[in-house]
Amino acid sequence: MGQTDLTRPLGRTGGWADPEPPCGNAAHATLPVRPYDLLTLLACHALAALWRLLGLRNAAGMLRHYLRGTGAPHRVDAERLLALPAVRAATEAQLTRWRAEALKRWARSGDRAPAAYPADSGWRDVLITRGVSPDWWLALRYVEFRLTGTVRVAVDGTTVVDYRCAVHKAWNFDRGGRELGVPFTPFARLHETGLAKEFAVTGEAFGHHA
Repeated sequence: MGQTDLTRPLGRTGGWADPEPPCGNAAHATLPVRPYDLLTLLACHALAALWRLLGLRNAAGMLRHYLRGTGAPHRVDAERLLALPAVRAATEAQLTRWRAEALKRWARSGDRAPAAYPADSGWRDVLITRGVSPDWWLALRYVEFRLTGTVRVAVDGTTVVDYRCAVHKAWNFDRGGRELGVPFTPFARLHETGLAKEFAVTGEAFGHHA
């Protein structure tokens, strides 16, 4: 008979209990619309169409969702995100940590019986650069992830990990921020004036590592 360790989950130290909240832009539709806001809106529609033509499907989809103004969560294919080298390295580092912590607890138990250990990375973030993927860089720039699962240790010390990976991103333009010299404030104003609306990006994937 195996045993299940019900103490603090593996790998939790350093993670956040909740995903990052939206930035501190003005609330939706609280600022008056100015003529230049309408010009920014037209430019964004043109940009989304251009990205689509260039094959930047994720970036175009995110921007179009922002412009629709519903504020509804936008679901992404988490498995494709996990396939990106930077994201894969970050998640694999957590799985490696889980295994090491599980084996340490198992060794301390002294009886060498099969055991199962719950694991939870907490929320963590990973940067997606242009070099990793221009499409996902434009779509997200960074994403938060949380791994939850179980590490099972056999009598011979081998481990098996089953996990769920949730991803999250508060999608917005930070007022006062910029990228490549392009200021974000005009794009943030689309939310603030009600011409667009910020939203949450979500997704999940499941994995098994022997």
